[in-house]
Amino acid sequence: MKKVNIGIICPSEIAFRRFMPAIQKCDCAEYVGAAHANAQEWFGDKTPDAAVIETETKKAQSFADTYGGKVYDSYEALLSSPDVDAIYLPLPPALHFRWAKAALEHGKHIFVEKPSTTSAADTKELLDLAASRSLAVHENYMFAFHKQISEIQNILASGKIGEIRLYRVAFGFPQRAKNDFRYNKVLGGGALLDCGGYTLKLATMLLGETAKVVYSQLNYTPEFEVDLYGSAALVNDAGVTAQVAFGMDNGYKCELEVWGSKGSLYTGRILTAPDGFVPTAEIKIGNETETVTLSADDTFGKSIRHFCQCVADEKTRNENYQTILKQALLVDEVKGE
Repeated sequence: MKKVNIGIICPSEIAFRRFMPAIQKCDCAEYVGAAHANAQEWFGDKTPDAAVIETETKKAQSFADTYGGKVYDSYEALLSSPDVDAIYLPLPPALHFRWAKAALEHGKHIFVEKPSTTSAADTKELLDLAASRSLAVHENYMFAFHKQISEIQNILASGKIGEIRLYRVAFGFPQRAKNDFRYNKVLGGGALLDCGGYTLKLATMLLGETAKVVYSQLNYTPEFEVDLYGSAALVNDAGVTAQVAFGMDNGYKCELEVWGSKGSLYTGRILTAPDGFVPTAEIKIGNETETVTLSADDTFGKSIRHFCQCVADEKTRNENYQTILKQALLVDEVKGE
């Protein structure tokens, strides 16, 4: 498999802290550089002053100082570079559509942070464009590649806790700084598009492709224009239900509980297990509790390798289009759209 040369649009914190260490260990991809926006590309209601652009330039330079690669002085310079095959896009959600579309129009594959866009219509437009040009699009819900998911599914399939009666997924965290993009409607903020997307993704993996939303509730406060917390219920064609709850003004939770006819299974860190973390699951049957050790894993690296496979293989690429669109449609269902 030919190495995929990847450039980064926006020298973000997640790109520096998570993406760069992961790509260093991948033999299918190579980092070539990071781009910061110029004044004309900056998103907002006014042109940024020189200090803002200087700060972004310094961030991009820190990538070069730490990991090598080139500093591109505009997104357009990166997109038009013949040295770049693909773009990693960790911008706030409202900017994903604009720059992913621009990248596809320049013939670049797209590795985008979740959510793919802020609407199913925009996501479909990107996927249709990508398909017409045989370009890969990959949405980085990296938890989906963790070994603990398949290990839990194997436990459930064994019948140890009996027939499944209910899945319950919860993911939420305390309020962050008020200037965080998650609380900014213009930038595509809101709990659903952030932590809520994780819960819907896991619910779909557990229920299968027939999962559909039958109830949803998004909750707001006067302080912000975005939803701060919410919940939903999904049901598959077999009648199995998954209840999901999410929030970004909540006590921390990141858990899966499965209730069966004979017992139950519980695990924490189901959506955020870092590289090397060893998760566990508790299985309760009657008065007995068994703690099962699950596998550690490197989910960011596996997500990058899956992206490379999408670039190389048409079948994988097309299957990934459908997975991304299903996620976007479920998010719209929760929004009532």
